[in-house]
Amino acid sequence: MKNNEKPIIRSTTVIGVLRDGKAALGSDGQMTLGNTVIKHSTRKIRRLYQGKLIAGFAGATADAVTLLDRFEEKLEAYNGKLDRAAVELAKEWRTDKYLRRLEAMLAIVSSDKALIISGTGDVIEPEDGIVAIGSGSMYALSAARALMKHSSLSARDIVQESLKIASDICIYTNDHIIVEEL
Repeated sequence: MKNNEKPIIRSTTVIGVLRDGKAALGSDGQMTLGNTVIKHSTRKIRRLYQGKLIAGFAGATADAVTLLDRFEEKLEAYNGKLDRAAVELAKEWRTDKYLRRLEAMLAIVSSDKALIISGTGDVIEPEDGIVAIGSGSMYALSAARALMKHSSLSARDIVQESLKIASDICIYTNDHIIVEEL
């Protein structure tokens, strides 16, 4: 690595599922720096707005925590309205000189909505009620879609199984899984 290059930080899989009036969001616990695992049990999800939402992050930890804090401020300012808070955060993230340098993504679920917020100003509400971000997101997303279609598993169980499958495939995802449910 050259002196002026930042180390590549890859880590995490976060996935959220809405099913039968329930929402679940989970993540693995692995944190890597370059090609080295530096921590196995990082907590990348947390409850927000009086426990009515669950948010998860992927990317640089300090950046993601900064964004979660800003998102919480937006939730308070807009009385817990998820859509409005997400759009306002995305606008600020994209236009603010400091924030637009942050390298992270957020996945957020409420009991009836799942969103992804990116630093490019995107607020994405997937049609199938499944959100996935991070290095192993496409593995977990594929597994969740198959489980939604071909099983009667709960939202929590789909998240758990999808993360387990991703951890078997993605080298940046481990099986130290944390799941929260609404």
